Amino acid sequence: MGIIWTIIIGFLAGIVAKFLMPGRDPGGFIITTLLGIIGAVVATYLGQAVGWYRAGEGAGFIGAVVGAVIVLFVYRMVAGRRTV
Repeated sequence: MGIIWTIIIGFLAGIVAKFLMPGRDPGGFIITTLLGIIGAVVATYLGQAVGWYRAGEGAGFIGAVVGAVIVLFVYRMVAGRRTV
């Protein structure tokens, strides 16, 4: 159930990250949402590695949004270079 909850939080975090970082994304809304899910998963595992979360405990919504914004930023940097 933990991974399903992380995916749901990641979906919502991807939507929030899209609103926090407006602009043209190389992949559009679907890619932004998937990056939000990846950001939530990354935030969960990094938080567990650092000791912020216990094993089996997912990242909170704010942590997922921060992870999604970071992943979206990196994606824009990488994808922006390819399209030029």
